[in-house]
Amino acid sequence: MPDISLTTVLVLCAAALAAGWIDAVVGGGLLLLPAMLLGLPAGTSAAYALGTNKAVAIVGTTGAAVTYARKAPVDVRLAVRIGLAALAGSTAGAFVAAGLSTEVLKPVVMVVLLAVGVFVIVRPAFGTAPATTPVSGRRVLAAIGLAGLGIGFYDGLIGPGTGTFLVLALTALLHLDLVTASATAKIVNCCTNAGALATFAWKGTVFWELAALMAVFNLAGGMVGARTALKKGSGFVRVVLLTVVFALVANLAYEQWLA
Repeated sequence: MPDISLTTVLVLCAAALAAGWIDAVVGGGLLLLPAMLLGLPAGTSAAYALGTNKAVAIVGTTGAAVTYARKAPVDVRLAVRIGLAALAGSTAGAFVAAGLSTEVLKPVVMVVLLAVGVFVIVRPAFGTAPATTPVSGRRVLAAIGLAGLGIGFYDGLIGPGTGTFLVLALTALLHLDLVTASATAKIVNCCTNAGALATFAWKGTVFWELAALMAVFNLAGGMVGARTALKKGSGFVRVVLLTVVFALVANLAYEQWLA
């Protein structure tokens, strides 16, 4: 356990609770990692923030995934197939990240996110109802390639907005409603988080005691967030999605030009 004050621990737990709720509804990854970077003692390696963050996030993501799987019409087998592809993609992205400046890619991500936000605004019916016909094999393969390998690679390379991109890609490619897409994304995230956590644990860069405490709050937030999305429906998820998209753009712009 790092030497941090009780007040900081409580703030980190509150951040874990809120992050669990947001990530369960639509993803984003905006809150927990920045809180970890600010809350850990000065001079602590960023690897410990990343590793501890993954140890916390995987618990909340798993809780949300289980909650969704019990009540939403999720194709678990397909979600796991996409998740395994995402695991491979994120591993490759992490290797590439070691020799590539992600600052070059952040403006591209901002443009894509803004385009996504505009699209969701001008297409109010997007993700409000599932398809009435079976999804073709080509679309399934496209989902494995884009939502799995592609977004998984992005997760390993940069990270912010991975859950949001997954929800959007699954909605567009598999004609899912936003609630079912969020549920499927949680299962995919479980796979990518597990791979990342295994790497950080092997390197010994996880504060397990702090992670265990924060994970309790993240789990509660994740389960409540999943229940909220299931209860409120796709219209509510759409509003949260737009909020997270524009918050991600603002966060990336700040990191790129102001930080």
